[in-house]
Amino acid sequence: MESCSISLFWLGLLVPTLLVFLLNRRKRTKLPPQPPAWPVIGNILDLGTMPHQNLHNLRAKHGPVLWLKLGSVNTMVIQSARAAMELFKGHDFVFADRKCSQAFTALGYDQGSLALGRHGDYWRALRRLCSAELLVNKRVNDTAHLRQKCVDSMIMYIEEEMAVKQATKGQGIDLSHFLFLLAFNVVGNMVLSRDLLHPKSKDGPEFYDAMNRFMEWAGKPNVADFMPWLKWLDPQGIKAGMAKDMGRAMRIAEGFVKERLEERKLRGEMRTTNDFLDAVLDYEGDGKEGPHKISSQNINIIILEMFFAGSESTSSTIEWAMAELLRQPESMKKAKDEIDQVVGLNRKLEENDTEKMPFLQAVVKETLRLHPPLPLLIPRNALKETKFMGFDIPKDTQVFVNAWSIGRDPDAWEDPLAFKPERFMGSKIDYKGQNFELIPFGSGRRICVGLSLADRVLHLGLATLLYHFDWELGDGSTPKTLDMKERVGITLRKLHPLKVIPKKCSV
Repeated sequence: MESCSISLFWLGLLVPTLLVFLLNRRKRTKLPPQPPAWPVIGNILDLGTMPHQNLHNLRAKHGPVLWLKLGSVNTMVIQSARAAMELFKGHDFVFADRKCSQAFTALGYDQGSLALGRHGDYWRALRRLCSAELLVNKRVNDTAHLRQKCVDSMIMYIEEEMAVKQATKGQGIDLSHFLFLLAFNVVGNMVLSRDLLHPKSKDGPEFYDAMNRFMEWAGKPNVADFMPWLKWLDPQGIKAGMAKDMGRAMRIAEGFVKERLEERKLRGEMRTTNDFLDAVLDYEGDGKEGPHKISSQNINIIILEMFFAGSESTSSTIEWAMAELLRQPESMKKAKDEIDQVVGLNRKLEENDTEKMPFLQAVVKETLRLHPPLPLLIPRNALKETKFMGFDIPKDTQVFVNAWSIGRDPDAWEDPLAFKPERFMGSKIDYKGQNFELIPFGSGRRICVGLSLADRVLHLGLATLLYHFDWELGDGSTPKTLDMKERVGITLRKLHPLKVIPKKCSV
């Protein structure tokens, strides 16, 4: 009886203590506002088929910092310029890690990737290498002739297509095809010193097809990303499909590397091409000698990533810019008049001409504000538990930065849904990572490594299209009826590719 009384005493003491502990713990853990969640799947259904749009719509009720439970994955969503500034300026290191999707673990892609790699020594070494070879102004300036060559080829291919379609009035050409060809060949010249897509290309079309399939798999929503216990099942076959098509692309990339290694042997390791592949091969090793050495497998992955990251985003942005200008003929005329004034009628448009075109630059900025290539950027991951804007964020929390929503932030932009390039005239706002209301390429230590190159291609490509041709909408579309719906893959593209009718300018 006495022992029973003692047990009841301790139980009576323990229960209140536990309750106090749990209540205090609950008070200490303050998470951002969260929409109602379902058991097991959490907020997965809130993402829908257009996650960036659906998350943006939740801001009005739940605020600019949102908490989601995506299956078993803790997720924070950033949807305002102020919250983005706090993330990138105040907590950049804490959120410098990546959360990689299941698809990108195929063939160990995530282990060699710069964009998706975990924060650590290898990532830092690879970042330094890529920055030195792609980001420095001297390197970008020295390769202007390569971009000019690719732009000239694009114009030639469009003219050839026009000649073929001359008899078919009103049908129009698929502009996205020519823009992707431009971007793909720019990367090909920077990385491999060669065009990969042209009528006589052998490996190019197969590489292009494999990369296209690669990007399709990467853009598919995957339930295994949110429920880790399903990863081994791969219920949608996404990882298996990715491994197949990535394997095709990687074998072709490996062929490029082997070919270059043979050339280096013949010339005694002396560089003659001085392209990105040569730079990476200078760091080749077994990967075990230190973070400054890169394994053969990872070299193939890095080459793939340059094409993967550098072609889709650039081509989609120029397509969106052309679509917006075709919807607003006054803006189109203003851009063309500025180009004609700078270039004149008796010489060729050159890349450095675009530095004297403030309205063209404003068009590019406004396009990136409304149509960022990666609407949710690439998800970040919390390296440790941290305090963020008054909230308690656990370690391993996934972070979506909704650049699409931030571009529509009513606290940062007047009339945010309208396409108005004029808003940037005389403004110092840029997309280089310091103005947090405009971050299509990210910010901080994870900012896109190819930003400088993308900046040059976007302005040169758009200016050249406007300089050489007058443009009309094809397939019976008008400025008022042009379909601007989006489709989400790895990048944000038009649901229906832009069909246009180019007419040679009399210059």
